[in-house]
Amino acid sequence: MVFHPPVAIVAKAGDSGKYKVGLPAWNMVLRGFLSGAFIAMGAALATVCSTGVQATDIAMRFGAASPGIAQLVLGAVFPVGLIITILTGAELFTGDAMLAPMAAFIHKVSWAKVLNLWVWVYIGNFIGSVVFAYIMAYGPFVNFDAAGAATVTVFGQRAVAIAAAKTSYVGTMGLWSAFLKAIACNWLVNLAVLLGICADDAIGKIAGIWFPIFAFVASGFEHCIANMYFIPAGIFVTGIDPSLSVDTVNWVTMWTSNIIPVTIGNIVGGLFFVGVLYWVAFRKEIAALK
Repeated sequence: MVFHPPVAIVAKAGDSGKYKVGLPAWNMVLRGFLSGAFIAMGAALATVCSTGVQATDIAMRFGAASPGIAQLVLGAVFPVGLIITILTGAELFTGDAMLAPMAAFIHKVSWAKVLNLWVWVYIGNFIGSVVFAYIMAYGPFVNFDAAGAATVTVFGQRAVAIAAAKTSYVGTMGLWSAFLKAIACNWLVNLAVLLGICADDAIGKIAGIWFPIFAFVASGFEHCIANMYFIPAGIFVTGIDPSLSVDTVNWVTMWTSNIIPVTIGNIVGGLFFVGVLYWVAFRKEIAALK
């Protein structure tokens, strides 16, 4: 497997960011839509695969460790979304939180262009995530009889439980917890992006992406784009079966109790803990490459 040294990875990250900020707005939205859907695909797979894990015999044998097994399953399958995103050239806001600033540091592109990329990709990610959440809610998460009556499946019930957990951050300390989880999340996500750049072959890229994403999901961190799928999926399911409704699972608390603080934390994690720190660490070597 061919791989690049750290200074080359950082330089390539800046080159990638420069290319991304130069895209027209419609293309940013389109690629953002694709990535939002891809991340949702990984999240949907994680929802289905983790359903009932704690009720299995093997989980019961581990007693109190069974919640960790559920998290392990979640983390093991979720990375498919970022793998597809990177290998197919889609645009993910949380990755651009690091790549676009790298372009500003290395190539001196304007911060207005950075913000422009963030806004359009964020919008595209949101649309793609919600569209796929609707597909899952009215697809695998529900069964309809001949009369059109709906019965929510166990996977749909799991989707509601996840949405309820995602919107449970209340009060100052609750939001602070979500913010910290979001920093840790995008620190790992952008390390995955850098490791994806590190390798030239598909297998190397997949392996590099998989491990950090597995770590963030299994650890219980928060990703704003994934949550744009998780929470709407729960909202759609409760719309199908109101008996499953949870007070916090609605379009308002989705933003106030999760998406807003998590987005800010994701920006800090990607921009500062990866973008700024790696730029400072390798700026002299990068200057020597020019």
